Amino acid sequence: MSQLPSTSVSAENLEQMPVMQHLIVLRQYLFKIVGVTIFLFFCLLPFRNQTYQWLSEPLRQQLPATSTMIATDVTATFMAPFKLNLFVAFMLAMPYIIYQVWSFIRPALYEKERHLAIPLLLGSIVLFYLGVAFAYFITLPAILHFFISVSPETVAPMTDINSYLSFCLKLFLVFGFTFEIPIITLVLILIGVVSTQSLIEKRRFIVVGCFFIAMFVTPPDALSMIMLAVPMWMLFELGLLLGKLLEKRKLENENS
Repeated sequence: MSQLPSTSVSAENLEQMPVMQHLIVLRQYLFKIVGVTIFLFFCLLPFRNQTYQWLSEPLRQQLPATSTMIATDVTATFMAPFKLNLFVAFMLAMPYIIYQVWSFIRPALYEKERHLAIPLLLGSIVLFYLGVAFAYFITLPAILHFFISVSPETVAPMTDINSYLSFCLKLFLVFGFTFEIPIITLVLILIGVVSTQSLIEKRRFIVVGCFFIAMFVTPPDALSMIMLAVPMWMLFELGLLLGKLLEKRKLENENS
């Protein structure tokens, strides 16, 4: 039986590898990612109900004393914590997933590109977690309070556990990817697609675009839109500031 190639590949060997061998190496990395995610999933499985209790805490604090969460489907009481458990396992495996992706693409990068890629990858992980934390601790309670406070007095809010889970996961992913804006801005500046000067000139259109995007990806209320659009704007400004510092440093190195 032929032995699979090692996943530790040098840049020279990478150039000489045929396409099929690239796919074999990629498959090994995918197996590792799936294996770690499944392992974390089963480790967290005994705590799935407690995890859902933690997720639903912001909603249960806002509900009237006479209201409670409900399950409108027979399988919902099992499937909702199950899906949440898979999402949490994926979130916990994110640093390992990023590391495996980095290990696969690293041989194709030059030394200078590697030094830039490492802080960008680490920053993307931290920012994604910060986005999810911002959504859970700040945005979610504010949105829930708004929707429950405007409900008619004759209506008792009783949220389905599957609907609430879908709402939360969408919110977490939207804010997690939104917090990647500084990284995206820096990458576009580094590869020369845009410059800080062009971004400054188009700032007004970018700000309007932030509110336009937030209008479509958030629930249909002004509060949700503002709580997403304003961080998007601030994160863009942060990426622009870091881009200016990088351009200034690059210019100083060229002059020295």
